[in-house]
Amino acid sequence: MADEQWQVLTHSKLIGFAIGVTIFLFVLFKSEPGFVFLLDSANLLFHEAGHPFFGLISNRLAVYGGTLGQLTFPIALIISFWHKREPITFAASVIWFFENFLNIARYMADSRTLLLPLVGGGEHDWNEIFFRWTLLSNDTFIATLVKAIGWIGIGGTVGWLFWRGWQDRNRRSDPLPPTELEPRP
Repeated sequence: MADEQWQVLTHSKLIGFAIGVTIFLFVLFKSEPGFVFLLDSANLLFHEAGHPFFGLISNRLAVYGGTLGQLTFPIALIISFWHKREPITFAASVIWFFENFLNIARYMADSRTLLLPLVGGGEHDWNEIFFRWTLLSNDTFIATLVKAIGWIGIGGTVGWLFWRGWQDRNRRSDPLPPTELEPRP
């Protein structure tokens, strides 16, 4: 697998990705902090599904299951696109993974204030987790670190993709047919 090359990134693919990331970042900055409606509504679905799924393994694990659930789906895509060596879809999946950190940080930062509306009015996962680990007084500090990891991950992924594009500059197809590249007599 290590010897297999990634699919070639063409200029048009890189431009398309740049436009997509620009739109994504615009929506991210214009959205309520830490919540992009369409994307994070899907993440919320995966979060809620994670509670009973990981709860099957252990009752004590159920509280962690929400966060693990919302990270599981991007990880599955990351692995799939890594094996297929598809750089654009791989990068998009990694960005989705790290975008989750922004939402998770928002939830963590709410651990003491408990102001976020919860689905079904249930328990606050991160309040319970931080309480178990005696970290409740550090909720906003930890949330800040998680948010920073999310932004660094998003930025690093974008940088990686453009680095891949730079690496592919010699692998791209020449615009001229091979017959026109041959020297003339």
